Amino acid sequence: MSTPIKVMIADDQMMVRQGFTVLLNAQPDIEVVGQAVDGADAVAKVAELAPDVVLMDIRMPGMGGIEATSVITRVPDTLVKVLVLTTFDLDEYVYEALRAGASGFLLKDASADQLAEAVRVVAAGEALLSPNITKRLITEFSRLGALRAPSRARIDVLTERETEVLSLIAQGLSNAEISEHLVLAEQTVKTHVGRILVKLGLRDRTQAAVFAYESGLIRPAGY
Repeated sequence: MSTPIKVMIADDQMMVRQGFTVLLNAQPDIEVVGQAVDGADAVAKVAELAPDVVLMDIRMPGMGGIEATSVITRVPDTLVKVLVLTTFDLDEYVYEALRAGASGFLLKDASADQLAEAVRVVAAGEALLSPNITKRLITEFSRLGALRAPSRARIDVLTERETEVLSLIAQGLSNAEISEHLVLAEQTVKTHVGRILVKLGLRDRTQAAVFAYESGLIRPAGY
């Protein structure tokens, strides 16, 4: 039997922590190894417990979820993934959380199945980048005026095909969807994604999408 995915839950509301703990511990392949009441507590317990995935509430007293996410994901060679918890799918802080290193987001009212699947997806190194979040990224970059000429110094390390795959990742397409769009085998797409992450020094698909927008590779219509 494979080793269970170790999860830590960081939320200032005890009922949320306990509820998620019960739901996740009911899964045969997931184990909740700890809870944290705020960002600082989360950072300390991640160092102590070494979870695979942290469910991180954005809004907590003291050190919030965004700052804690940044601290956790910037530890050299860390394998810990952060899944942000939010009340609304267009939470104003989701964009900042993704930039801070989160691998995706999850609504607090998600079903037990959605919660468990989200943990599995993130633990496997994938990213939860829904169409709503993709739209949010575009909106935020447009509002902040962050769109500019692509950073050729970094983008030029990619092949033409890899650049094409990166642009599709940024639009929220899964490997299967990219495979269909480009008429490539899904394993070939996975290989391209892996090479993109290595060449650009990025953690996962979410960070690749953020890079695509920040570099100006992807621009919303009208910009």
